[in-house]
Amino acid sequence: MPRYDYRCRSCGDTFEVSRPMARANEPAECPQGHDDTVKLLSTVAVGGVAPQPSGGGGGCCGGGCCG
Repeated sequence: MPRYDYRCRSCGDTFEVSRPMARANEPAECPQGHDDTVKLLSTVAVGGVAPQPSGGGGGCCGGGCCG
């Protein structure tokens, strides 16, 4: 289940709420009981390794025809 970050405008606390994506835009209550909160913009980091070209002898196209 996705987690969403919120900040309370009343006390300044930042907190997370786990909820289904269908409820992502619903208001969230601060753990201190305040209801003046705002959803924060989240960033997603995607890691991985780029595929390496296979075969070939180099050159501009990797096919060995030019160098």
